[in-house]
Amino acid sequence: MSLVTLIGFGAATLTTISFLPQVIKIWKSRQADDLSPLSFGIFCGGLILWLVYGIILQDLPIIFANIITLSLAIAILVMTILFRKSPSGKASE
Repeated sequence: MSLVTLIGFGAATLTTISFLPQVIKIWKSRQADDLSPLSFGIFCGGLILWLVYGIILQDLPIIFANIITLSLAIAILVMTILFRKSPSGKASE
């Protein structure tokens, strides 16, 4: 494996795992009122395009990073919608 590929995997690992604390925080607190579903929806669209780009280039760091990041971002998006509080102050589960 080349140094460039290793650097790519390192960058992919760090940027991907950066979403994990947010997923855990939302899951534990069941609160995501401060997050924008639209923002995460747009972000997911961008990740899909990065994934397609990586597949076209057959670039494993791009492919793996975007599969995992997309999974985490979709989890955040779903929880943002599910745990959104209704006007009565209760989460809409």
